[in-house]
Formats: sequence, C-alpha cells, structure tokens
Amino acid sequence: MKTLIKNIKELVQVEDNPKLKVCGKDMSELKTIKNAYLLIENDKIIDFGPMQSIEEFNSDKVVNATNRLVFPSFCDSHTHLVYAGSREIEYIDKIKGLSYEEIAERGGGILNSAKRLQETSEDELFEDAMKRLDEIISMGTGAVEIKSGYGLNTESEIKMLKVIKRLKENSPLTIKSNFLGAHGVPLEYRGRQGDFVDLVINEMIPQVAKDNLADFIDVFCDKGFFTVNETDRILTQGVKYGMRPKIHANELDYSGGIQIAVKHNALSCDHLEFVGDEEIECLKNSETMPTVLPGAAFFLNMRLSPVRKMMDAGLPVAMASDFNPGSSPSGNMQTIVTFACVNYRMTPQEAFNATTINSAYAMDLSKTHGSIARGKIANFYITKEIPSLEYMPYYYGINKVDKVFLNGKEY
Repeated sequence: MKTLIKNIKELVQVEDNPKLKVCGKDMSELKTIKNAYLLIENDKIIDFGPMQSIEEFNSDKVVNATNRLVFPSFCDSHTHLVYAGSREIEYIDKIKGLSYEEIAERGGGILNSAKRLQETSEDELFEDAMKRLDEIISMGTGAVEIKSGYGLNTESEIKMLKVIKRLKENSPLTIKSNFLGAHGVPLEYRGRQGDFVDLVINEMIPQVAKDNLADFIDVFCDKGFFTVNETDRILTQGVKYGMRPKIHANELDYSGGIQIAVKHNALSCDHLEFVGDEEIECLKNSETMPTVLPGAAFFLNMRLSPVRKMMDAGLPVAMASDFNPGSSPSGNMQTIVTFACVNYRMTPQEAFNATTINSAYAMDLSKTHGSIARGKIANFYITKEIPSLEYMPYYYGINKVDKVFLNGKEY
C-alpha cells in the first residue's frame, strides 16, 4: 500500500545520507524541506522532496498536510512505564522538602512501587501500560524503551518483563525491553546488599536470558544505590548472557558510573546531573550516548546536567522522558523538547536531534528510526496548523500533534 503526504508546510529532519547519531556542533543542524511531499509504501519511507519535483504515481491513500509540519516520531529511550499505582503522596513530601534519598530511606520511592507491583497481576499491569502507550503515541512517540526494576525479586522482575513482551506484541510502537533488577535494594536486604547483588547475578540474569525477555541490562550506579564494583559485576554477567549494558549514573553525585559505563561499552549512560571534565573526557571517542532526563530534574528540582558543555566538547546528547510514577510522571516528549530549550539552553534544532536520532541511537534503533530517510520505518506525525518548527517548544502545555503514522499506518 502506498500513502502520499502532500503539501507539507515543512518536512523536518530529512536525511539523504542517514547518520547513526549527531554530535557536538552538528546537533544545531536540522535539514528541512518546505512545501514538501512524503511517500511511504507499506511500513517504509520510499521518497520525499519538494512538491514541484513530485512525479506522477498512483497512491492508495493521499493526506493533505497544508499548513502542517511533519516530524519523525520521538524516540523515548528511557522509561519505567510499567508500574502499579501513582505516588502523589511522595510528591507532597517533596514539596515539603524531603529529598529523594530521604524518601527512599523510609521505604518510599522505588520500594513503594515495588511493593505495589508485587501485589498487582500481570493482566492489570498490561492493561494500565497499554493505556500509557496510547497516550504517548498521541503525543508523537514512535519508539520507546521500557525498563523493569519495580519487581526487586525474581518473580516480580520476570512478571514485569513478560508484560513488556506482551506490549511489544500488541502495540504498534517499536519497543525495547531493559532488565533493571538492580534498581534499588529491597528492605529485607538492607545491611547485606551484596547478597541481593548475588541474587541479581546468579538467579535473575540467567532466568531473564533463558526466556529471552530483555534487550538490555541496566544498573542504578549512584550514591545510596549500587557501587561501581557491584555495577561492574552485574554488567559483566549481563554481557555474558547477551544483554548490552545501559546505566543510570551520576544523578545524585559523582558516582563513577560514567566510567564503568564506557568500560562496558554501554549503549547509553542516563541522568548525568553530575558531569565534570573527567567524565566528558571519558565519554569522548566512546560508543556510549550521554542521555539526559529533563523531566526528572524538573520534577525533583535537581541541578541540571551540563548539556551545553558536553556538546561544546563534541559529544552527542540524547534526551528522554524517564516516564515513571515517582520522579517523572509524564511521557510527553513535546514537553521534554521545551525543557531542553528553556532549562538547558538548547536550540529547537538541538532539542529535536536529542529526542529523535540520538535517542534512537540510545535504543540501537537509529538505522531504522529517528529521521525522515529512504528505507527507514515510516514513523512520523503531522502537526496541527502551526507556523514553524520553533513553535513546537515555544507553545508548550498542549498537544500539537494532529495525525500519527506508525509502521506506515495512520494510528
């Protein structure tokens, strides 16, 4: 089936020679075509260009995009959107001045979510997560990574990963799964954290691999969570079982997490509020994508990652939502683009590169997703009538997406 999108006011982020990622000063470049067309066949993009160059061909479906822009779908490379229940009471605790660590120490945070998830059925988790997926689709997301990590025991971690597998099978989104058994230390393991690390290594990882439930393995390597040595052991075992590392690091302090991520050739290193010259040097010439989570920094009122310093040093930067019930309860990537511009002083062009091609790289998807290029998966959205691409982050707080296409089909 062929579908033609015609009279596009501006077709954004087109590539004749697709890149895997965009680095440093190149992030400020975003190629567009005004008064454009986009042609898709089945689930792939097969052509695009200015309207005056369009050739005669038969299409099964024609969509008129007059006064509308077309963007490649967002790629959200860091979420925890399979969860049970909300945590708005902790939100009030934060307003009253309790820190992330203080809430965790008294059994809140990740431990709160773990308790609820352990008590919730797989079917309930699946149904709730499907609703969240529909929500982020409507706001322009076309690919998403979903982490486990709210189970904190073997049975519940496997349950989460099975839910993610069902989501892959039933959602039009491109979904990657991430095993994050080392997300926090259960209360019953307080004082013997090493025993829990052994459980993750010797029981959880082999079981996850046996059932082929995860694309990636992750660890929360940070102050008050898992040490560099523990992270090293867990990632080594994950690689042994065929899972590529990703990592939570340097959200709460300088943890050594970035260095251990690069050592293990991690696909991405996420959060990164604490990044200095040593960390930037470590990331240079590595394959690890620095990934910033503006929603969490905003919601927790944290210090901001030095994004401009990283880009000035020639690094690529990706941005993701961190959609979760405690520290970033939103999967709206349009808002992430706004945060990128307002809080991190990125241009809209840099922000879109960070939330599409670079975040696709952070999921090992940039060969097929993250830009408008011939042969790539036809995941894109058509905006409502708006004046320019800069209007997207400027006019924040409402959904500016009119139509969504995933795998070549209007959703």
